[in-house]
Amino acid sequence: MEIILGEVVDKEIVLAMPVMAFLGTVEGSKPRVAPVWFLWEDAALWMLGDKSGSSVKRISENPECAVEIVHFDIANGVLLHLGLRGRAVVEKSDPQRFRRLLGKYLGDDHLNWNKWFIKNVARIEDEDRRMIKLVPESFFTNDVSYFRTGPDLANFEVD
Repeated sequence: MEIILGEVVDKEIVLAMPVMAFLGTVEGSKPRVAPVWFLWEDAALWMLGDKSGSSVKRISENPECAVEIVHFDIANGVLLHLGLRGRAVVEKSDPQRFRRLLGKYLGDDHLNWNKWFIKNVARIEDEDRRMIKLVPESFFTNDVSYFRTGPDLANFEVD
């Protein structure tokens, strides 16, 4: 599918990309930001967490948050931004959803996933795993492409 930039950015396209999101939370009166992998599913943004993780603790104390997602392709002059705002909740991890989230970044063939990473970092079946769920109250998109090539050359294709 070819997307011509300068038009409204389809949030579904950006949400399907294997890019980093940045989760903004509040601790007391101080803002905090953490990079996260995410999955857009069931009209919610799902992010990984851990029972003792700082983002999980902050969301539990103050659910107000923001998420920023950026797709940046310097070679083609593409810069797409998607922002989400709302109140998040922390849920016990669903191993099947967790696997779908990992598949977005590691590929569909779980046999090719790095075994050390899955055992020591991902810990899919760990009881302490949590998922942060954000059902956005608002979205906004921003297409600031053309910064390099001009509007006639900035476009990209999504498989």
